[in-house]
This record gives sequence, C-alpha cells and structure tokens, in this order.
Amino acid sequence: MTEGGDDLAEGAPRHPSFGEALRFWIKLGFISFGGPTGQIAVMHTELVDRRRWISEERFLHALNYCMLLPGPEATQLATYVGWLLHRTLGGLVAGAFFVIPSIFILLALSYVYVAFGAVPWIAALFYGLKPAVLAIVASATIRIGRRALRHPVMYLVAAAAFVALFVFRVPFPAVIAAAAAVGLLGGRWRPALFGGQGPGGAAATGSTAAEPVPEHTRPSTARAARVLAVCLAFWIIPILALGAWRGTADVFYLEAVFFSKAAMVTFGGAYAVLPYVAQQAVERYGWLSAIQMIDGLGLAETTPGPLIMVLQFVGFMAGWHHADLRWTGAVLGALVATYFTFMPCFLWIFLGAPYIEQTRGSRALVGALATITAAVVGVVLNLAVWFALHVLLPGGQGLDWFPLVVAAAAFVGLQRFGWDIVPVVGGAALLGFLYRSVL
Repeated sequence: MTEGGDDLAEGAPRHPSFGEALRFWIKLGFISFGGPTGQIAVMHTELVDRRRWISEERFLHALNYCMLLPGPEATQLATYVGWLLHRTLGGLVAGAFFVIPSIFILLALSYVYVAFGAVPWIAALFYGLKPAVLAIVASATIRIGRRALRHPVMYLVAAAAFVALFVFRVPFPAVIAAAAAVGLLGGRWRPALFGGQGPGGAAATGSTAAEPVPEHTRPSTARAARVLAVCLAFWIIPILALGAWRGTADVFYLEAVFFSKAAMVTFGGAYAVLPYVAQQAVERYGWLSAIQMIDGLGLAETTPGPLIMVLQFVGFMAGWHHADLRWTGAVLGALVATYFTFMPCFLWIFLGAPYIEQTRGSRALVGALATITAAVVGVVLNLAVWFALHVLLPGGQGLDWFPLVVAAAAFVGLQRFGWDIVPVVGGAALLGFLYRSVL
C-alpha cells in the first residue's frame, strides 16, 4: 500500500495521523501549480480519490462555501480540510504550507526582476511574457463564464458588472456587494433562476448526515469569541505596531491597511481582485506601473501556490520604490503584503467553518454564490480588457503586432489543446527573447 492509502478499499473516509497530513500539506505547497482550478483539482484527486481522507460530499460542501468567502478559495479550502482533519493546528499547517514555498520563490524572482530587469535579455523575456498573461486571463474569463453563466439572468449580471467597472468605474467592493444582495434576494424568491449548481457543477447543498460529525466542528459562542479575539489581535496589533514604528503615512502602514481591505473584498479569486488592486496600487498609490503589474502576474503564474501571491510582488515593488530601506524595504514590503493578504483567511475559516458545517440547503446562500460568480465573469473580463490595452497598445500608441500574435497563439493553445500554464509562460518568454534578439 502506498502512502496515504492509495489502494484503500471503497468505504468511509480514513482519518490520517497529523504527521501524515503534515507531509502532504508540505508537498502540496510545492506542486500546486495551475491557479485555483488546478489546485482544487489536485486537492480533490489527492484528498478524496487517492487518500480518502474526506468524502466527496463534504469536500464539495466545503468548496462551495469557500467560494462565498473573500480571499483565495484554494488556500481557504486547504485550511478548511486541515481544520476538519486536525482542528485548529491542522488548519494552520495546511493554510501556511500552501503559501510558504511560493513566498520564497516569488521573493527570488522579484529580486531578479528589480536587479536585472533593465538588462536587454531580461527585458526581452518579459516582452514575451506579457501577451501570455493576457491569454491566460482571457482564457480564465471563458472558463469561469462556462461555469457561472447558466441562465440569461446571469449573463445580465456579468454584463452589468463589466459596464459598472469599465465604463462607470464603480468600486469593485460595491459591485460584489450588489451582486451578493441580488443573489440573496433572488435565491430566496426565484431559486430556479439564482440557485442551481455550485462551482464545477457540484450541488451546493446536500446532507452529510451519514458521516460522523467531529466534536470540534460544532459551533459555540465561547469558541467564536476566542477565535475572533485571537485573530483580530494578530490582525490589528501588527498594523498598530507599523504605524507606531514608521508613522501612518509610511508605505508599510499603508500597505497593511490596503491589503487588509483587499482581503475583505477579494470575492472570486485572484483574477477578480486584480482590477481593484491594480487601480489602487497603480493609480492611487503609485507603488508600481501598469506594465510592472502585468509582469508581476506573469511571475506569480510561474510559482506554485495561490495566484493571489501577485500581491506580494506589489508589496515588494512598493517597498522598493517608496521605502528608504531599499532591499530591506522591498522584502519587508513583500512580507507585509503577504501577511495581511492571507491572515484574514484563517479568521474566515476558523470563525465560520463550524457554522458552515451546520448549514444545509440554504437557497439564499446558494443564490448569493451563483450571482457573485456571475459578476466575477464581468470583473475578469474588465481585467482582460485592461491588460489588452496596455500590452497591445503600449503607451496608447499603435498596435504592437508581436504580442497580438503571441497572445492569440497562447489563447488557442490553452483553449483548444489544453496547454499547461507554466509551459505557455516559459515558451512565450522564450519567443520574446528570440524576437528581440533578432530585431
């Protein structure tokens, strides 16, 4: 029998030891490429099919409700499953190791970008990287749309979200809040239009009564109060400490506040929140340029872990450009961004998961999930258009044909032939190097 019970016979889920689970969570942090869809698929294969540590029904129930939460759903799903298996410590380990490998890999890539980005051959690589990122975002728009737009009403929701963001520049949190409100009401009054299936075709409701209910999954007011007090302390005290150390006008304090706000409105995953982050980080704070934002997404695509790690790159560039500490400031800026992006994930899971485990068949919540997901299609389309304008029309001038051709080829490969993201990014960067070397 292989590790984790690969040959385990059909039957009830098998509860692993903490050490066995720890080894898996460490391994997952190094192999979780492919964005949230790929990461969730890996977890489903490993946890449900191969190891059978959790049932299909409970896995899908956790996934559907993680989609309702702000923050990266794959990270939160790992935290949720870790909590189910081994209480709070299990959730902390699962969530932390899902992110830790990518922290160090992206720090190294960010250093190379800042230190050597002006070198012609490095610039050529990024010239090819940008259209690959554009193709990946365009492909994500279609992928999310196929899952979310199952009724003409949902097409209207997606179109309204796009127009609100692109034309009227409505703040991203307001778009998501409006979608949630419409879904809550619609799911209650017209469940046939606003309910249906959850992510990936999974039913959003269902009973898990046949499975034993672990004692630690039962909610209580005392436990909720303890979780809230501890998590808020780990959230707020570092913000106050940064303000006391550097002042409230300093870049590190501003990062802490900004990424804390972003963590509360990042419904729909990384692609959905990027327009909001780009708008604020590029246009309001001036922490980096639009092109650097695209480059950062390309770097994040090449690392394991959640795609929202691109926010670490934003923090790195903020510390590099605006802190008097230079390299130390860049690293501190990256760590501040990462900490305040992911710390709230643990609060949402540890506080809400016991109540989520007790929730079955809520039409209103299913409607909110479906409508938010539909709005995310419009949000991601807005991101794709924003990227296209900067990549294909650099500096607002004429069309650059090379990125157009590369983006089109990458898009066809992703959509029709199922190319993996990492080879697409690497191949496009190589094409950029060859093109710039020849010309």
